[in-house]
Amino acid sequence: MFVEGTLRWQVTEDCPWDLLIALALRDLAGLGGTVAHALPRVTPAVVPVLQGGAAGGGRAVAPALRGALTAQWDALFDAAADREHRPLTPLLQPPHFAALDRALELQDFVLAHHDAAARWARDRHAEYARASMEQHARRAADIVDVVHEREHDLRRQAGYFRLDIDVLPLAESGAWIVGPHTIVVSTSLRDDSRAFRAWFRPLVAALV
Repeated sequence: MFVEGTLRWQVTEDCPWDLLIALALRDLAGLGGTVAHALPRVTPAVVPVLQGGAAGGGRAVAPALRGALTAQWDALFDAAADREHRPLTPLLQPPHFAALDRALELQDFVLAHHDAAARWARDRHAEYARASMEQHARRAADIVDVVHEREHDLRRQAGYFRLDIDVLPLAESGAWIVGPHTIVVSTSLRDDSRAFRAWFRPLVAALV
């Protein structure tokens, strides 16, 4: 994670482990078209193990089970996206995944497929960390320069605002609101400085 800002405003950027795991599990379970948070598929793609995924294949599951998995995954995503109350340790802790003790269908699925999701998430998190380190100055400037441009236009300093940006490897370029102060941005958008600034400017104009 890195943080840019002043005492008046703050923008954080991260690639949260819990969200990576949650999205990998969603796509492994083939739940993309049924969950409440309609983020695009992850990239590189994971192959669904349950029938009905976007890539096809997998074993068939009863509608009741798919409904339970969908509702329980939505709750998991809400917890993972809640930056205010996000625990310091990962939500899903092997071997028992106690956070899912009241979500037994999802707990069973995670017990069977956590290793595959974790391998995918570990690789993606490493890619983000490497890019963030190599491009830190540019990424910081993408944020600070836009805020300073807005301050110059208004002839005053920015008022208080806070924004948390979660950068995730999604198959479509774009941004999606997932919480009161939290926006998911695709890796492809974050890697394109011009496109990111073009997206960020109207958001800052609304906040400042």
